[in-house]
Amino acid sequence: MTRKLFWDDPYRSALDTVVASVDGETVRLAETIFYAFSGGQESDHGCIGGLPVLEARRQGHDIAYTLPAGHGLQGGMPVTVEIDWPRRYRLMRLHFAAELVLELVCARCPGIDRIGAHIGADKARIDFAWPQPLTPLLPDLHGQVSALIEADRPIISAFSDAANERRYWEVEGIARVACGGTHLRRTGEVGVLALKRRNVGKGKERVEILLADG
Repeated sequence: MTRKLFWDDPYRSALDTVVASVDGETVRLAETIFYAFSGGQESDHGCIGGLPVLEARRQGHDIAYTLPAGHGLQGGMPVTVEIDWPRRYRLMRLHFAAELVLELVCARCPGIDRIGAHIGADKARIDFAWPQPLTPLLPDLHGQVSALIEADRPIISAFSDAANERRYWEVEGIARVACGGTHLRRTGEVGVLALKRRNVGKGKERVEILLADG
C-alpha cells in the first residue's frame, strides 16, 4: 500500500522516497505526495525522478504513476517526487470552496441531488438535478460562503476509518463531510471567489466556482 503523505501534509511539494515496484511504464512508490484523481479533484502535475508524470491513478490502496517509456527506474531506487505547488494550492482552494457551496445548496434546497462534480485548477463545478434555475440563490450563497471564508475558521481533516482510508473534513458547527481530497488548514485561504450558474440540460443545474485572482 502506497503511504499517502499528501494527507499528512498537503502543503508539502517535494519528497525523497524509493521506488516500490516497476511494471513497464507504471511505477509505484513506497510513499507519495502526488495526488491521483479522486472524488472529482484532478491529479497533481509534477515529476518523479525528474521525469514528468503522464498519469496518476488509484488502484485500490496503491497509486500507479505512468512515466515516459525508457524511464530507467527500478525497484528500490531512490527518487525525488516534486509537484506543481501553485497548481495544487489552487486545487485545494477550489475544492474547499466547492465543498462549502455544495453544503449550502443542499441546505437551501431539500431533496436536491448532486449528479456530478469536477475540481480543476481553473475552476470547480457542481452539477445538480433540480427543476428550476439556481440563479436567484447565488447572491445569498455567495454571501454565506464569503462570510465563512472571512471568518477564517480552522478546517479539521482526519481519518474516520484509517484501515480503509476513509477521511473527512470538518468545520465545527458547520459540517462534517466524508472526503479524501487535499484540504486547506483554514477557510480564509480560499480567498475571494465568484459563482456562476450554467444550464446543462433539462432538469440540470451547474454552479461554477472561480477564484477572483484568476
